[in-house]
Amino acid sequence: MPGLLEGVKVLDLTHYIAGPYCTKLLSGLGADVVKVERLGTGDGVRWLGPFASGGGKIPPGPPFLKGGNAPEDGAWFLYLNTAKQSLALDLKSHAGRKIMLELATKADILVENFVPGGMDSLGLSYAELSQVNPALVVTSISNFGQTGPYRDWKASELNLYALGGLMNITGEPEQEPLKEGMPLAQLGAGQNAFAATMAALMYSEETGEGQQVDLAIAEYATNILENALMQYSYSGQEYSRVGNRGYGRAAWGIYPCADGHVGIIAGPDHRWPEVARIMGREELSDPRFTSRAGRLEHADEVDAYMLPFLIDNNKVDIFKAGQESGLGFSFVATMKDILEMEQLLDRDYFVQLDHPVAGTLTYPGAPITPEDSVEAWVFRRAPLLGEHTASALNSWLGYSEAQVLELVQKGVIAQNEGA
Repeated sequence: MPGLLEGVKVLDLTHYIAGPYCTKLLSGLGADVVKVERLGTGDGVRWLGPFASGGGKIPPGPPFLKGGNAPEDGAWFLYLNTAKQSLALDLKSHAGRKIMLELATKADILVENFVPGGMDSLGLSYAELSQVNPALVVTSISNFGQTGPYRDWKASELNLYALGGLMNITGEPEQEPLKEGMPLAQLGAGQNAFAATMAALMYSEETGEGQQVDLAIAEYATNILENALMQYSYSGQEYSRVGNRGYGRAAWGIYPCADGHVGIIAGPDHRWPEVARIMGREELSDPRFTSRAGRLEHADEVDAYMLPFLIDNNKVDIFKAGQESGLGFSFVATMKDILEMEQLLDRDYFVQLDHPVAGTLTYPGAPITPEDSVEAWVFRRAPLLGEHTASALNSWLGYSEAQVLELVQKGVIAQNEGA
């Protein structure tokens, strides 16, 4: 089945994480996404492991070395760039800029995450792009946005998570703040960019007027501070880190068990007797523990009574025992657990894609699963660098084989001969 965005043309001038995740969602929904990459080195995320070959080690040759070739089997690239086409193009050349402007006349959307001013330096500013295509939606993703005193400053995920405020509320109360295990700020900003891009596309289709969407990654982090920022704004009280004991409650958090960790959610109060029954500890039925306030006051004692049961039982058994009694128990799933999870397998969630270099890999399924249109999500492997250079120039611009060959010989574009 065709994707839900079939016919929408997207120029992807993104690299690393936030931008490619935005365009991954567009390509997954069926948009015709052409990823423009640097000659030879490609998207910088191609150089981030683990790699399918070489036991996960970085391939020989430092990244961005002149004359070096980008690896094709880095896990991050393979995940973030499914269902896209790769066009290897020298954007700094006069001919390369000319091709980009020609492509822009045919595009509905252009997504970029160069540093602010980076597109201007290439002669591809929003003003220049909108001149050749007034209906074009340009989504610009950057660390701090296109304006402001931080505009040109550098940042990694560590900086973005910290400056956005999320790090301040993550971790144990009496210890240093912590970062999430995955680049939440960048992936979340990619989702926001996708939503904003779709809204701008709807407006463009209705009015014929494009616009530039300014998406700051650090601002995404601030947007999901829950009630922490509002709490401070009306009370002046800082939101304190609560660690694994959620919201300061006892029997409400992450605990060790026989084969890992489980999440115990003991509320509401009237269901507390079920916790005592499941865990087989009469002491937990003590009236002192029947209210949230009582459990908090005697938190260490409650935890001590629960611990023997938890240590003697497996995480999945604890999870199911709680759920079958109407309690919100959970467990901390490893990657192996996820791949074997009966819920996901029953829903045929996982997809396997064959890649000529990395081999057959298992991917997460579609992020949306309406029963009548799930098959409209497009699943295709990530492209080799320059794999679609000729086909994209032909399908978008009508370039002939001779024109493509001439551009290759001039070093303006590159094709992957093994594609």
